[in-house]
Amino acid sequence: MATLDENIAVYNKMRDYLEMELFGRWVVFHDEQLAGSYVELEDAAVDAIKRFGRGPYLIRKVGKAPLRLPPRLWYQIPDAHS
Repeated sequence: MATLDENIAVYNKMRDYLEMELFGRWVVFHDEQLAGSYVELEDAAVDAIKRFGRGPYLIRKVGKAPLRLPPRLWYQIPDAHS
């Protein structure tokens, strides 16, 4: 089974093709292969979970930089009083 880093590497190798053919769509990579493309993130996530369980797999929007959350937001619990 491919690691997340290996799936990212395949995405990067295919970036030119993806941006020409699937720009703006959400793609799923699993085991170093393009496993699907979707209009909505939710559809990509639901299908990836159904097909591949907990992964690892990569879901990314073609043509957009990867979303990077600051570490302080990873586990932040919203304050119920604000």
